Amino acid sequence: MPEEVAELAADIVRVATARGVTIAVAESLTGGDVISALVGVPGASAVVRGAVVAYATELKSALLGVDPTLLAVEGAVHPDVARQMAAGARRACGSGGRPAALGVATTGVAGPDPQDGKPVGLVYVGISSGELPPAGAGSESSARELVMPGSRAFVRAHAVHAALEAVKDALGAF
Repeated sequence: MPEEVAELAADIVRVATARGVTIAVAESLTGGDVISALVGVPGASAVVRGAVVAYATELKSALLGVDPTLLAVEGAVHPDVARQMAAGARRACGSGGRPAALGVATTGVAGPDPQDGKPVGLVYVGISSGELPPAGAGSESSARELVMPGSRAFVRAHAVHAALEAVKDALGAF
């Protein structure tokens, strides 16, 4: 899959550059692998704004503006958390008071054990674009639920691929 991920990242950078779309990333279970795939592409600096790796639950609120009540009630593995993380990445990685055009986020359970009652292999990929409301609120966003039981490495690798696929799909709207 590494070659497929590299090709997908290269396609994203090419299309985002052609369309003038900036990208921001928020990661939890993928721990920086999504942004690493993107910045591995020559010329990525033209469109990739940055990333926030918020592995600890409280950092999702502190750094990305995820609603702390949502985190307390649902835990970190939830579609609304993924959406708010993506919006928070756009806000955090913006420029000149403007958010990045597109945000992507990953949150889930890579294992080896379940988390907050959620099974290993449950992952949400959030996408955010459009106007951003105040921190913690929604934006033009979506979340994809993935269930991919397997080893920790398998879940993380497939979450990276899914996040890049979501970015590629979202670029079609620009």
